[in-house]
Amino acid sequence: MFSRNKQPPIKSLIAEGSRIEGNVQFTDGLRIDGEVVGDVRVGPGAAGLLVISATARVEGAVHADHVIVNGQIHGPVHAASMLELQPKARIAGDVHYKTLEMHQGATICGKMFPADVVLEEKPPLKLAANNS
Repeated sequence: MFSRNKQPPIKSLIAEGSRIEGNVQFTDGLRIDGEVVGDVRVGPGAAGLLVISATARVEGAVHADHVIVNGQIHGPVHAASMLELQPKARIAGDVHYKTLEMHQGATICGKMFPADVVLEEKPPLKLAANNS
């Protein structure tokens, strides 16, 4: 009845109080409550859900299909299908997305790039002058 894409299950957790220095690669779903200093990305050919909770902080690039943010990211974000920014989300970096849902209070300090946007070339505007 309701057509919602089924999300992959969250199988991995970086707990609050944990700090990982280095790149993280995951499949299915990952929830970050702690801190990651390095890139976080879904494995090649895998669908991935990434949840960055209100207590989480990521310093590095983020790449996943569906990204839900309520914490801090210092680096570019690449969401292949959906980017959800909850009220406490703070992103300092460029954001690439296909679909964006942004709640009141979320902030982005960077450029926003929607995917697959084709800017059509419009003819120059000609103004009619009244020279009579």
